[in-house]
Amino acid sequence: MIDNLGISLQNVVKKIVRARRIDPHTIDEMVKDIQRSLLQADVNVGLVMGLSKRIRERSLKEKPLAGANPREHVIRIVYQELVEVIGKSTDVPLKNQKILLVGLYGGGKTTTVAKLARYFQRKGLKPAVICADSDRPGAYDQLKKLCDQINVLFYGENDSDTLTIIKNGLKELKGDVKIIDTAGRHSLNSDLIKEIKQVHKLVKPDQNFLVIDGAMGQLAGKYAKDFDDAIGITGVIITKLDGTSKGGGALSAISETNSSIAFIGIGEKLDDLERFDPDRFISRLLGMGDIKSLIERAEESSAAEDLDVESMIRGKFTLKDMYKQLEAISKLGPIKQVMQMMPIGLGVEVSDEAYKVTKDRLSRYKVIMDSMTDEEMQDPRIVGSSRIKRITLGSGTSSEDVRELLKYYKMMKNAMKGLRGGKFPMRKLMKRFKT
Repeated sequence: MIDNLGISLQNVVKKIVRARRIDPHTIDEMVKDIQRSLLQADVNVGLVMGLSKRIRERSLKEKPLAGANPREHVIRIVYQELVEVIGKSTDVPLKNQKILLVGLYGGGKTTTVAKLARYFQRKGLKPAVICADSDRPGAYDQLKKLCDQINVLFYGENDSDTLTIIKNGLKELKGDVKIIDTAGRHSLNSDLIKEIKQVHKLVKPDQNFLVIDGAMGQLAGKYAKDFDDAIGITGVIITKLDGTSKGGGALSAISETNSSIAFIGIGEKLDDLERFDPDRFISRLLGMGDIKSLIERAEESSAAEDLDVESMIRGKFTLKDMYKQLEAISKLGPIKQVMQMMPIGLGVEVSDEAYKVTKDRLSRYKVIMDSMTDEEMQDPRIVGSSRIKRITLGSGTSSEDVRELLKYYKMMKNAMKGLRGGKFPMRKLMKRFKT
């Protein structure tokens, strides 16, 4: 999984942070760890070896920037070289346009069509979807259901050929962004190429997006090149990056072709499609966070007025602060995704338990807090056995529930401290990455 690649690379960074000194031996050990992490993620061996060589040479030969220590210098080099390997991202303008989606069968193309429509919808445009997949039984029903869920314009016909459906759909729909879903195949055969070329000639799309399953690994590069030769791919959408051990291979393979990555799928929900940005992606992969994406997500959600990102970065946390922030974060999507956008990867351990905040748990926390005094809310350290007994009676919960809340608060407070200081200040490092 990409999660596993991130964990292993974050461990590499932590070892550098904690190293007593940066010498050739430390650099060699770091390079070996990076090689192991990338090879396990199915990144091409030659690419890994070239990356390793550049990291080692730059780490030993280049002088640190003014004000940077040797540890910051090495981590900055790792960051820059990983960004270079991943390659550039596709420009996706927010304007009236026609987008053609192509891909092989089973890559998640139909779901991605709805996710893409949802993306443009969140940006304030009016998307419209045409289901031109006349080969797969159930494609019409599946895509219509998804579009109905997000109130997106939809057009399809059950008993017509592909070109007829597209002609009628383009006349019928009046959306800002028209997204055309096409039929997939188990392989890129001559029939599929012929149909794609006919569709492309009819639609005259502004964007040709290829949907690739992240589990393809290095094979993604081959299919990207084949589709590009057929109709000229303007961008690639890589799906299922949240659950494949070959995701690193797919990402790096695309960068070796003439194509670039437009979006990545990071989950099953219709909001789980992200614009691909190499800098942000590598920053999050290394545990440096992605505050910019967090702010953008907040601006697109009803939590925009509630979420005080700067307060979270400062790390000031009472129980009242914690509940307010968690309540706002819960509106932005899965807690784990949101937490990964925050720079807590270096020196601050956040267990899986910290990510499992559900609406039920938040409701239980609220009931418990309603039974606490203002003094206890401001300073939970004073809550001992006698106070816990009083709180449980007042809230109708158990002492275990109260202790769980206090434990969670302590864990979150410690995590927030990592945003503002410590031995190796995160925000200071993030700024230096960009220079």
